[in-house]
Amino acid sequence: MDLIYDAIRNLLQNGAQNGWLPEIFKYGFVVNSMICAMIIGPILGAVGTIVVVRRMAFFSSSIGNAAITGIALGILFGEPVSAPYASLTAFALLFALYLNFSRNKTGMSQDTLIAVFLSASIAIGAALMFSVTRKINIHILDSFLFGSILTAGYSDITMLVISGGTAIVLGTVFFNRLMISGLAPDLAEVRGVRVMAINYMFVVLLALVTVASIKIVGAILVEALLIIPAASARNICRSLRGFVIWSVIFGTIAAAAGVILPIQFNISVPSGGAIIICATAIFMMTFMFRLALRRA
Repeated sequence: MDLIYDAIRNLLQNGAQNGWLPEIFKYGFVVNSMICAMIIGPILGAVGTIVVVRRMAFFSSSIGNAAITGIALGILFGEPVSAPYASLTAFALLFALYLNFSRNKTGMSQDTLIAVFLSASIAIGAALMFSVTRKINIHILDSFLFGSILTAGYSDITMLVISGGTAIVLGTVFFNRLMISGLAPDLAEVRGVRVMAINYMFVVLLALVTVASIKIVGAILVEALLIIPAASARNICRSLRGFVIWSVIFGTIAAAAGVILPIQFNISVPSGGAIIICATAIFMMTFMFRLALRRA
């Protein structure tokens, strides 16, 4: 994989030296950031459409925030501070699966269960973070909380490629079943869709995508890049196909603009925050466009 990344990196750097790309692409960290943006934008944009249709925005937010506990556990178990992916992935998967299991078995409302699980997870994470600060500088964890796409390395890109590839394959094969089981689960059962299995599969997929995105946009902000591009697309689209396509486009534009604009114009804004600000700006433009159409 490193040879592929090096080839892309050299291609973009040569383009910057020859003048057909901005000069900022001469720097390796900018190239790495753009590779991440070109992966994370389309993936979160596409997955976000399913999240919106299935009304799981709060669910995805809980996975991102609960991942803080997984990060602390990874560091305590001796994983690299910059990439505690084993514990992070394991905890996020267990959290998502058990939360979904409890929702199915107890019959309690989803928002109540999420509030209970999320509060407990954050409390445990805060307690573990206190122990972690004795071993490392707590500011190192800022990249996981608020995102740091500019410091992404090849291991982070590989994590994105794996989770993104998994999301593309599963999303393409099971897209219709994911949509119908979210919109009309009773109808899906009648048509032979195994709604329970589809729900668990999507929960696992959502956890994997969230974990891979945490280093890029941050545990606190990852939900925003899942929801805002999809919400923007919903403002201007009436067909399901257009909904997905425009969500992918908006997610890609927001991720790329969030990387390029602060560097190009020397704006002191964290990369994760810049990506979400760009996504929000797109949402506001589509919202105003929708209002203008209604008035017309």
